Amino acid sequence: MTRFLTPHAATLPSVVPFTGPETLERQQGQPFRARLGANESLFGPSPAAIAAMQAAGTGVWMYADPESFELKQALARHHGVTPQHIVVGGGIDGLLGLLCRLTLEPGTPVVTSLGAYPTFNFHVTGFGGALTRVPYRGDFEDPQALLDAARQTGARLIYLANPDNPMGSHHAGAVIEDMVAHLPGHSLLVLDEAYADLAPAGTIPDIDPNHPQVIRVRTFSKGYGMAGARVGYAISHPDLAQAFDKVRDHFGMNRVAQIGALAALADQDWLAGVQRQVIAARDRVTGIAAANGLRALPSATNFVTVDCGRDGDHARAILRETVARGVFIRMPGVAPLDRCIRISLGNDAALDVLEEVLPQAIAAAG
Repeated sequence: MTRFLTPHAATLPSVVPFTGPETLERQQGQPFRARLGANESLFGPSPAAIAAMQAAGTGVWMYADPESFELKQALARHHGVTPQHIVVGGGIDGLLGLLCRLTLEPGTPVVTSLGAYPTFNFHVTGFGGALTRVPYRGDFEDPQALLDAARQTGARLIYLANPDNPMGSHHAGAVIEDMVAHLPGHSLLVLDEAYADLAPAGTIPDIDPNHPQVIRVRTFSKGYGMAGARVGYAISHPDLAQAFDKVRDHFGMNRVAQIGALAALADQDWLAGVQRQVIAARDRVTGIAAANGLRALPSATNFVTVDCGRDGDHARAILRETVARGVFIRMPGVAPLDRCIRISLGNDAALDVLEEVLPQAIAAAG
């Protein structure tokens, strides 16, 4: 059947960026006791969002508003921009795919960090882009190295997540502003701010929404606790925002999810409560790691990356033994980042299971 594929598609590997926890559960024949691997929010969405989605269920026979008009209006007010600056889509992953479709041809240069969010790479290679990956500087993405590589390759896209996944680190907003000031004229900065709602003060840069070389992507999956609803959005120059209409699925948004996101955005008190719970959970995971001789890295996200103190093989063994004992976690995939495991933050019940299982997994890993 591959004869029906394009020559480029036929060369692509039949892999996905992440193996879902459901797949692992099916393989193991039992559910996880604690789901701490996908950076979902175990603290859940606002009760107002849940109520709004429940009420919207009877109207699911209707297609969603193809313009996401009300949600765009609300997001524009929230961010102090115009609705023309906003693109709404099926999570950040969906928006990244559309952006690659808009900007890349076979061989188009793209720059990212070695070990950074792999779904971006998945879309780039899917559209034939030529990836250049620069190393992290310690546990941080390296803005200067990204700029240097973009100049050397003529990159059309530069991808940077701030705060970062998978390391949980972050740069001050001023660092990102300086990076924007030095972008080469041929490059568009794709600034992934999935964890912006959970980041410390001073992390989010001040960037003119009319800047022609920056697109910022955000999500309702993390702080707002709506990962399963698949609602993401971008903030960009209106010309670029409008260009998404050329390629997007105009009925691709979920009507119930749109309504839920609108209610979640209106409940900033709930988000503030989640932010407090995240801080407390960070402290607890840091303590659990220390009690087991591991070092938790500082985190600006809803996960904690834990340095296992040796090499990638050792970290993979700890991950394998942790998963086998019913706790779903993940880890960075590229050395030297793969000396770590990554633990999503959760409620007390989930962290109780982690506290029980982690010392067993470390002992079994040897």
